[in-house]
Amino acid sequence: MWILYLIQHSKTKELYMGVTNDLKKRLIIHNRGKSKYTKRIDGEWILIYAEAYRSKFDAFKRESRLKQHGNAKRELKKRIVKSFLEVKSGAGQA
Repeated sequence: MWILYLIQHSKTKELYMGVTNDLKKRLIIHNRGKSKYTKRIDGEWILIYAEAYRSKFDAFKRESRLKQHGNAKRELKKRIVKSFLEVKSGAGQA
């Protein structure tokens, strides 16, 4: 099973989206600072949203669509607005 996931940093409120076939392991990697794009000094990455796919191709296609098409990303954010960590005015919204 392939998982498209959205995580948010507890301190900076930054968002990060990715795809993995082992979500538990991937979150550990993000929180241990082993990922180049999510390395932070303090705080932790918290899972906000996930979608499961049987096909790796479909998962990466969905990730690409969300990252490249503003409308798809806006619609997802509207759907899950209550799932985000509290954000202070303008900080950390990707």
